[in-house]
Amino acid sequence: MGDDGGRGRGPRTGARTIALVGPFSSGKTTLLEAILARTGAVQRQGSTTAGTTVGDAGPEARAHAMSVELNVATTSFMGDDYTFLDCPGSTEFLGETLSVLPVVDCAVVVCEADPKKIAALQLILKRLDDAGVPHMLFLNKIDKADARVRETLAMLQPASKTPLVLRQIPIWTDGKVTGFIDLALERAFVYRDHAPSETIDIPDEEMAREVEARFTMLERLADHDDALMEELLSDVAPPRDQVFGDLVAELRNGLICPVFFGSAEDGHGIGRLLKALRHEAPGLEDLDARLGFAPGTDAVVRVVKTLHTAHGGKLSIGRVLAGEIRDGSALAGPSGADRVSGLYRLVGARTEKRDVARAGDLVALGKLEHARTGDTLGGGRAAPEPVAPVELPRPVMALSIRANERKDEAKLSAALARIVEEDPSLTVTVSAETGETLLGGQGEMHLRVATERLAGRWGLQLRTTRPEVAYRETIRGRAAQHGRHKKQSGGHGQFGDVHLEIAPLARGEGIRFTEKITGGVVPRQYIPGVETGVRDALRRGPLGFEVVDVEVTLTDGSYHAVDSSDQAFQAAARIAMREGLPACNPVLLEPIERVTVSCPSEATARVNAIVSARRGQLLGFDARPGWDGWDVVEALMPASEIGDLIVELRSATQGVAHFERRFDHLQELTGRLAEEIVARHAEAAAAA
Repeated sequence: MGDDGGRGRGPRTGARTIALVGPFSSGKTTLLEAILARTGAVQRQGSTTAGTTVGDAGPEARAHAMSVELNVATTSFMGDDYTFLDCPGSTEFLGETLSVLPVVDCAVVVCEADPKKIAALQLILKRLDDAGVPHMLFLNKIDKADARVRETLAMLQPASKTPLVLRQIPIWTDGKVTGFIDLALERAFVYRDHAPSETIDIPDEEMAREVEARFTMLERLADHDDALMEELLSDVAPPRDQVFGDLVAELRNGLICPVFFGSAEDGHGIGRLLKALRHEAPGLEDLDARLGFAPGTDAVVRVVKTLHTAHGGKLSIGRVLAGEIRDGSALAGPSGADRVSGLYRLVGARTEKRDVARAGDLVALGKLEHARTGDTLGGGRAAPEPVAPVELPRPVMALSIRANERKDEAKLSAALARIVEEDPSLTVTVSAETGETLLGGQGEMHLRVATERLAGRWGLQLRTTRPEVAYRETIRGRAAQHGRHKKQSGGHGQFGDVHLEIAPLARGEGIRFTEKITGGVVPRQYIPGVETGVRDALRRGPLGFEVVDVEVTLTDGSYHAVDSSDQAFQAAARIAMREGLPACNPVLLEPIERVTVSCPSEATARVNAIVSARRGQLLGFDARPGWDGWDVVEALMPASEIGDLIVELRSATQGVAHFERRFDHLQELTGRLAEEIVARHAEAAAAA
């Protein structure tokens, strides 16, 4: 008998979809490759180092030696179909994981015995718990472990609210793990590289360890099974079927997280993991219950990923939750209806055409132009109720982006729309304050990969810079100013004459224009023109920025019966404002934002120091609700200091910190820093 024996299993409906999740560089893509090799989907296991894996086949993933998008591969094991979704481990690509978690049957959390990755592991486990996704843990790189598995488990347990239940214990030979004992099957196995393990008798010297470890596992299962608890108290050995029944029920109900181990690189422990998924992982019926989904007669598919391929056009990758879909099937979604043009099974970048997809299958659907990631599509006339909508994280970093060549601007606009469709955790906005096109994302690498795709796929030469800060200016003093516009050039001339009083307002009051004209010295029809000229002049003040919180009063003026016009009074008002504002003691205003940083408690002191060093005003910190061992730090920070804040925060927190921001107020800025900002702005304006 191979890797770990076999046992009967009950009926199930539909293929299973399994997410592979875990901290960055824990070996998820290598595990996917090992699974594909063991199940015969590929002839030989590839290597991430050599760039020969099915996953991470894109140029950006290869260049950075990391997963930067979802890898999808469908394979078969012992007659059953499985689709594995290899999710990026970096926090910056979390959106890829959040999009798929609601519709997977189970997740395999891939991790290693590295205390530096505990915070990242906790982040992933919390997401799984919040989404109600049953999960098991695969402790990878066991061949490199120098700590005992139970010690490692004790180190990892604080990251998980769900109890971690050891399903195997290692067999050590000369300080290396050479096999394992399965505590449920009570059998021992010796690893064979890239091949099924060999069954052996449990070594005599391991019997005591096996009995102790098995009893510990059963004790944990008995927490939710009174009959099993009675048997343990009575020293009665429970039947194996009862043990497996508890393992299945408690995994599916999210009461335990079974722990397996192995080495994906060497193909160790793969068969046992696959057997566990086959016998114990939940199926489509459990997913229906988790989602509160009642399947009807119509087809229903939930889109988890969108791709734009070079030759096949748009592909919508989706999980079929009900009914069946064929080439040519009509599907309606929230943005419109389309007919499927091509139905495919995916193995990495390779597509295999298929005739039909049934409930449980995860497939690629061709040319659904209206479909978007996260949409629920249905075979009826109207779009079905959305299934498991996902809220993606808001951007924490942005780039100002434009094409080097003006002729490429339309091409850039279309390309940006495509990459945002593929990755909805990217955003494209146009700043109302500066007019810049801003590409927002989850961090430095996230944005780098996006710009590399724009350059590589569309051949665009781009210019990216840090976004401009929307500085403002205001005045501290008052002034009375006369402005006259007089021009004679044959025929009707131009004449406008105004007297304005300029005064400061309290912060946040905006612009106020009033008039105190008596005797018709400025005719009523020209007063709106004066206000237009005033507001036009306030768009750029003496320091070079938009002026706010100012009151301007029209007190006097004169006009010419023939030469006066609305345009002339606009010009006169602009002259008065341009000459009067410098006398009002102008001052620079910088935007201040309220920032909320979420971080592990052990890093709170470092986060506070980072905020303070960036001219932030700490408002305090508290425990993060629902997150054991995490804090929330509140601060007010200048917008100019937030541009690359996430880079430093992630560096100080093993890559897991996150923050949210919102505008709070404008604050005066004086001294050398203000002078430097004004000088840089003037220099940039002159060069434009």
